[in-house]
Amino acid sequence: MGNNLARLVFQPPQSSYGKDPNLFWLTTSREEVIPAFYLRKPDAFFTLLFSHGNAEDLGLIIRYFKDVSHQLHVNVFSYEYTGYGMSTGQPQEAAVYSDIEAAFKYLREELRIPWTQIVPYGRSIGTAPSIHLAREYPVRGVILQSPMVSIYRIPFRLRFTLPGDIFTNIDKIGDVCCPVFVIHGTRDEIVPVWHGQALHEICVKKGTAYEPYVLEGGDHNNLEMQADMNDMTDRSIAGDAFLVRISAFLQHLKQTPISEKLQRQAENAGF
Repeated sequence: MGNNLARLVFQPPQSSYGKDPNLFWLTTSREEVIPAFYLRKPDAFFTLLFSHGNAEDLGLIIRYFKDVSHQLHVNVFSYEYTGYGMSTGQPQEAAVYSDIEAAFKYLREELRIPWTQIVPYGRSIGTAPSIHLAREYPVRGVILQSPMVSIYRIPFRLRFTLPGDIFTNIDKIGDVCCPVFVIHGTRDEIVPVWHGQALHEICVKKGTAYEPYVLEGGDHNNLEMQADMNDMTDRSIAGDAFLVRISAFLQHLKQTPISEKLQRQAENAGF
């Protein structure tokens, strides 16, 4: 990946946090050191493995996910990308994949969380490592918020993957064996909604699609707030509409048997 493309894709913000005692440190397979946080909810069944978007870091999301953990009654584990925040190294596509693999390894080996209770959740650029992980390892389900088909396809609606393109989710999503939940806004000016729709259509063909949540009028950066403003038909859920959709997906995972295809992936991985 050229330096120009790296500068275009990766926009790490100036670190928004210090050496918080709640953070701990992971070492990736590329020998980079990245911070992470783990929000544990007693008696929670699922753990969301969250991969954040571009131009944000752990300090910008931890408060929100404290609310998510409480309202959904889930554990939340999130990590920093190489070259972001207080991580070492330079951001690259391969580094992002090693980052989420290090987080997944920590969940399984240190926290002893079985794969059947891990749900990767990626937002924007974070959908790429989430899809990568679900393709390479068994997980119970995956949530993709505002996903891209690939980086080159954001400005150009290409039919084929060009050499040098990165985060080519469209070439990987068909190999994912677990249920996939796509969330996208119809007025997303950064990653147009057709990206999420294209990925969902592939999942439909592969039998892994969960009903998508396409938010009318939603843009890229504040779907959570827009969902709460738009969904006022049921006053009992007004203010929590976005999380209600995620909760429904998690309940679906809990109540639906694991597919034969996903079980074979787990067996092949030695899990």
